[in-house]
Amino acid sequence: MRDITNKQISLRKAKAVGFVICSEATLNLIKNNALPKGNLFDVARAAGFLAAKNTQNLIPHCHPVSIDGLSIDFEITTPSTVSEFLPSNTKFGVLIIVEGKSIGRTGIEMEALTAVSICGLTIYDLLKPLKDTELEISSIRLIQKTGGKTDKLKFVKNRQKAAILVCSDSTFAGKREDTSGKIIQEMLSNYNTEVVEYKILPDEPEQIKKQILDWVAQDVPFIFTTGGTGLGPRDRTVEAVKSIIDRDADGISEAMRVYGQMRTPLAMMSRSVAGSIKHTLIVTLPGSSNGVRESLEAILPAVFHARSMLKGGDH
Repeated sequence: MRDITNKQISLRKAKAVGFVICSEATLNLIKNNALPKGNLFDVARAAGFLAAKNTQNLIPHCHPVSIDGLSIDFEITTPSTVSEFLPSNTKFGVLIIVEGKSIGRTGIEMEALTAVSICGLTIYDLLKPLKDTELEISSIRLIQKTGGKTDKLKFVKNRQKAAILVCSDSTFAGKREDTSGKIIQEMLSNYNTEVVEYKILPDEPEQIKKQILDWVAQDVPFIFTTGGTGLGPRDRTVEAVKSIIDRDADGISEAMRVYGQMRTPLAMMSRSVAGSIKHTLIVTLPGSSNGVRESLEAILPAVFHARSMLKGGDH
């Protein structure tokens, strides 16, 4: 199964539909609740619920999903019925509409589609004794999904610019190769972001402050620092940034720590902060490779929305 541990937990939604075609005579029996096997809709709905809950057991690569909400509705449909899901319908039948919600790392569209499919098969089974030659399951498809990668695209529609500042005595002295700064650069490039400057400085607060303020003066939208966020005697990036930011953005640093804490208990040692100066957002990231990667996974690309907010845009 695909590794989804790096995905953010978010509200996921999906809507799927399907259509069971039948004859007009069969549809009249459905309307009058006169089928040999009893009520169609209650049985089909129950089957759909069970199917959605068991999707992970039916489709090998599907992850277990917490189904936090699931609705299954049916519509009696004739050639004269106007429906957004059947814009050119010329058949009699039953339209199945499934909507699901889940708060998790992966979407719920497969659960919705499985529910539609099993509802359709259940309806087919209930109508089978009628020997209806027009019986057919048709048009099973996903109508809508939200909460995944497609939603993230709205935060990177416009190309962004950012600067990276590596704060490390040993890296500045050439005793250790920089890896965390390169990770930042790589991850930003995946989100349509150009790194306009990339610098390495020692753990000296005055130098760190001067460089950040120089970039602010150039109106660089985003500044990401790495290193100096721990509890060591030379970890002073946080103090340097705190002394110059105009406003805190605590939610950003909280999101990074919560995400990290799910992966290692050492995340609670991070003192990372985020805040703004004029129209620039500054985010301090840990110095370790894992720490910087996980922190960015927690906040990208939603953090890019800060630029429009800082310039007076809507939330």
